[in-house]
Amino acid sequence: MAKLNKNGIVLITIVASLGGLLFGYDTAVISGAVGALENYFIGALETDKDLAVAAIFQFKVIISICVLALVILFSSFLLKFFSKSKAYLIIGLFVLIGGAVYYFQFLSLPGVLTENLKNSILGFMVSSALVGCIIGASLGDNVANSIGRRNGLLVAASLFLLSAIGSAYPDSMNIFFGDSLSAFIVYRIIGGMGVGLASMLAPLYIAEMAPPKIRGKLVSFYQLAIVSGMMVVYFVNYFIVQGQAEMWINTTGWRYMFLSEGIPATIFFLALLLVPKTPRFQVMKGNEKDALKVLTNLNGPERAPGVLAEIKKSFGKKKAHWLYFGGTVVIIGLLLSIFQQFVGINVVLYYAPEIFRGMGMETDASMLQTIIVGAINMIFTVVAISTVDKFGRKKLMMIGSAVMALSMIGLGFALYLETTGVTALMFMLFYIAAFAMSWGPVVWVLLSEIFPNSIKGVMAVAVAIQWLANLLVSWTFPMMNNNSDLIAMFNNGFPYWIYGIMAILSGLFIWKFVPETKEKTLEEMENIWISK
Repeated sequence: MAKLNKNGIVLITIVASLGGLLFGYDTAVISGAVGALENYFIGALETDKDLAVAAIFQFKVIISICVLALVILFSSFLLKFFSKSKAYLIIGLFVLIGGAVYYFQFLSLPGVLTENLKNSILGFMVSSALVGCIIGASLGDNVANSIGRRNGLLVAASLFLLSAIGSAYPDSMNIFFGDSLSAFIVYRIIGGMGVGLASMLAPLYIAEMAPPKIRGKLVSFYQLAIVSGMMVVYFVNYFIVQGQAEMWINTTGWRYMFLSEGIPATIFFLALLLVPKTPRFQVMKGNEKDALKVLTNLNGPERAPGVLAEIKKSFGKKKAHWLYFGGTVVIIGLLLSIFQQFVGINVVLYYAPEIFRGMGMETDASMLQTIIVGAINMIFTVVAISTVDKFGRKKLMMIGSAVMALSMIGLGFALYLETTGVTALMFMLFYIAAFAMSWGPVVWVLLSEIFPNSIKGVMAVAVAIQWLANLLVSWTFPMMNNNSDLIAMFNNGFPYWIYGIMAILSGLFIWKFVPETKEKTLEEMENIWISK
C-alpha cells in the first residue's frame, strides 16, 4: 500500500483538534463559574421577592419553549423510523401524557423560590447549553447533507463566538425579552448548538477522511481534543480566580471565563477555511473528481480509485429507511450514547470545583484539584488512542465499565461514611482514568463506524440522545446532591451509587450486544448488519 500523505493526516488532525477543543472548552468553562453564577443570579433571587417571581415565570417560559423544540425534533425522528400513522400515535400519546405531567408537576407550581425550584434553576442554568447541543446534533444530519461537514463546522464556530461574548455580558447584550438570567441561558443554548453541531460533524468528518487502519486512532484524537479543551479552560479558570477576592469572582471573574472562549473560536473558524470537503460529501454532490483528489492525498494513488468505487456503491442505497438494517444497530447506537452519560461523567466535569469545595477545600485549591482531574482525563485519553486500534473497542469498554463502577460506588461510600479528602479524590481520579481510556473516546469511534452510509443520519439521533441524557444527568445532580433529605440519609453519597449501577449495566450491554469494529471498513460494517 502506498504511504499516506502527511499533509492529509494534518488536515484531519486540525479538524479533530480545533473542533473537539472548542467542544471541550465550551462544555467545561461552566465548571469554574458555577459558584459565582449561583451567587450572582440565584443569590439575587433570594433577596428580592419580586425579581424571583419574574425570574420563575421566565424560567417556565424558557423551559416550555425548549420542551416544545425538543418534542418537534424528536417527532421528526420518529417519522423517519415509523410509518406516519404509528409515529403520530406515539407522538400523540407522549404529548398527552407528558403534557399532563409537565403541567401539574411544573407549570402549575406557584411563583415561590423553594429549595427544589432553586436547585432546578441552578441545574438548568449550568446545563442549559445541553438543550442547544440536542438541537445542534439533531440538525447535524441536515446540515451535513446540505452545506457539508466542513461548512457545518464553520457555522458551529460562529455560534461558539457569539455565545462566548453573550454569556460573558448577558446584561449589556440582552436583546431578548426578560432579565439577564434568561439572556445568559439563551446565549448558553446558542453555544450548545455549536457544540451539538461539532459533536455530530467532527467525528463524521474524521471517519470519512481517515483510512480504516488508523480511523479509530484519528477519531479518538477528537476525544483527546475535547479533554485538551477542558484542560485549557481549567487552567484559564484557575489563573482568573487565583488570588482574587470572592466578591470580584462573583461579579467580574466569571465573565472573563466565558469571554476567553472567543479566542479559540476565532482560530477554529479561520483554520476550517483550509480544510477540504470530505470525499463522501463530494460524491453525494456529484463531484467525483474532487473526491478522487482528496482520496489520493489520503490513501495514495494506488488505493484511491478502489476506495472511491466502494463509496459510490455504498451510496446506492443512500435513501434507505432508517430501519432498513433492522432495529438492532439503531438501539445499540442509542444505548451507547445513553450509557456514556448515565455513568455520570459530566457531573464530575461540570461540578468538580463545587464537589471539592463540598469536601472543605478553598476556591483556589478546588480549582487546582480540577486541573488534576483534567490532567488524568488527558493522559488516559492518550492511552486509549494508542490502544483502540490494537486492543479493540469491546475490551477497552468493558474494562472501563468495571473500574468506573467500583470507583463510583467507592466514592459514594466515602462520602456516606464522611471519609473524604484523599480517599474520595482517589476514587474520582480512578473513575476519570477509566472513562478517559474507554467510554470517552471509544463511543465516538463506534458511533462513527457502526451506522452504514445509507442510514448515516441515525447518528444525528444518537448524538442528540447523548446530549439529552447529559442534560438529564447534569440537571438532576443538584436536585439529588443538594436535597436536604437525601443529605441527611446518605451524606451526598446517593447520586454516585446511581452512577455506579449505570456503569455496571453499561459493561453488561457492551459484553452482550456490541460487535467489535476494529480494522473494518465502513462498508464492511454495513455487511455485519445485513447478515443479522
